[in-house]
Amino acid sequence: MIQSMTGYGKSVVVYNEKKINVEIKSLNSKTLDISTRIAPLYREKEMEIRQTISNELVRGKVDFSIWIEKDAGSEATPVNSAIVESYYRQLKEISQRTGIPEPQDWFQILIRMPDVTMKTEAEVLADEEWEMAQKAIQEAICQLVEFRKQEGAALQRKFEEKIDNIAALLESIEPYEKSRVEKIRGRIIEGLKSLPEVEYDKGRLEQELIYYIEKLDISEEKQRLANHLSYFRETMNIEGAQGKKLSFIAQEMGREINTTGSKSNMAEMQNIVVKMKDELEQIKEQVLNAL
Repeated sequence: MIQSMTGYGKSVVVYNEKKINVEIKSLNSKTLDISTRIAPLYREKEMEIRQTISNELVRGKVDFSIWIEKDAGSEATPVNSAIVESYYRQLKEISQRTGIPEPQDWFQILIRMPDVTMKTEAEVLADEEWEMAQKAIQEAICQLVEFRKQEGAALQRKFEEKIDNIAALLESIEPYEKSRVEKIRGRIIEGLKSLPEVEYDKGRLEQELIYYIEKLDISEEKQRLANHLSYFRETMNIEGAQGKKLSFIAQEMGREINTTGSKSNMAEMQNIVVKMKDELEQIKEQVLNAL
């Protein structure tokens, strides 16, 4: 079944008062193009993340983000109250001894003193946390794949409708094709009759008519187009990434329709060819989104 290259997935897991958020989006692209925004704690795992994405998503322009939300309490940098009190006592003693006025706003002074805020150690990624992050990544990817399948099903219904329309238009050409031969023959003979002074060999005329009509014959183009329509249907039902193959088949369909149009010398047939081109153009536009 067809999958679309358009998709979206998001997952959130909780680990030790942290929310690990993963978001992944994809759009159509000729190849797999991955852009990442990774929280500093997980940057050492970037290559592993990219490999996980490439294993699951064959094509598409993929935007991946992973970030952490912490509780407000855990975000605040601790204040060393013992040092603050020591600075306060020392400054008051200096003020009393020297007569320098005490500050109006003690906190503005004390908070700027060295080592008032405690330095926190660099955070290290624990194995358990990375396992939770991996689960979030996998869940987001699964959601995106499911989204792609739903979009792909809608695409397939659209393609089937357009293929049915082209097949119906192809059948509608047949009556005009049969009557066209007699019209061509009659037009040429009438033209010759309007020139009484011109003599011609009826046997040679028949040979030339057959040659001319064979050049305008579209039986092969019709058969090849019918085969391409059938092959397009079969390919849609094959598992895996078939978007490129469907695009190639659509190109071949276009060649047969164009050749049919160039050989059609009746307004009715050319109108049908224009309609087939319109249906095919809609397929070509949408097949760019197929995986």
